[in-house]
Amino acid sequence: MTTVTDIYRHLDEVAPFSLQMDFDNAGFLVGRGDQAVTKVLVALDITEIVAEEAETWGAELIVAHHPVIFQPVHRVTDTDPVGRVLLTLAERRIAAICAHTNLDAVAGGVNDALAQRLGLVQTEQLKQDGTDHLGRPYGIGRVGVWEGTGMYAPAFAQQVKEALGANGVRYVDARRPVRRVAVGGGACGDMLSDAFRMGCDTFVTSDVKYHSFLDAKAMGLNLIDAGHYPTENVVCPVLVKWLSAAFPKLEIAQSKRHEEVFSYL
Repeated sequence: MTTVTDIYRHLDEVAPFSLQMDFDNAGFLVGRGDQAVTKVLVALDITEIVAEEAETWGAELIVAHHPVIFQPVHRVTDTDPVGRVLLTLAERRIAAICAHTNLDAVAGGVNDALAQRLGLVQTEQLKQDGTDHLGRPYGIGRVGVWEGTGMYAPAFAQQVKEALGANGVRYVDARRPVRRVAVGGGACGDMLSDAFRMGCDTFVTSDVKYHSFLDAKAMGLNLIDAGHYPTENVVCPVLVKWLSAAFPKLEIAQSKRHEEVFSYL
């Protein structure tokens, strides 16, 4: 019998929860550790739709990237979205494990998945934050080489949009050919200077603020904002693969109902 604790311990081996940033709330957040698991649903977020999907499918556990409890929760009622999600999980005995900034930083996690999806090779860390208890380096962001030739920001932005299935992208064209590309899944606009320091001509991330676009233009750095969901959802197939390899007797699937929350005109 596989339990929620068994799955948590495995995730803690491949993406140690001790590596999460100080502001984060990753880990085993909802449920009973000794609960038996036969089905695991993987999703970027645990929304009401995802919780209902797990219930319908019969999953006892949801493994997600974004923490289902992030800000302090002072009440659990049906009067707000977080309360409704937590009530559904508790009443239907669905556990939740969330691997967030620890999964951003480790080898094979969010940023390696993003670099691979965009076709980058010869990847390295954008910024090393340290080493884990086994001496493995970790850090947010990756840098890689784009092997295409003669491509500038507008065409590369279109390619990024298609590769990630994004509804739209925003970009700054610094009129430099795309060759050395930094990626930061999620909100990594504050790593602009790190990308510049690493000799990159292009940076792909999300949730970029206005002043960062101005800075990128002044620095001569192509900057592409491809959206939070598209730049991080790439890790969900990775989680499915990791869990399927470790627990071959379980049914593990990625959410079919969770999708980008906004559209572009």
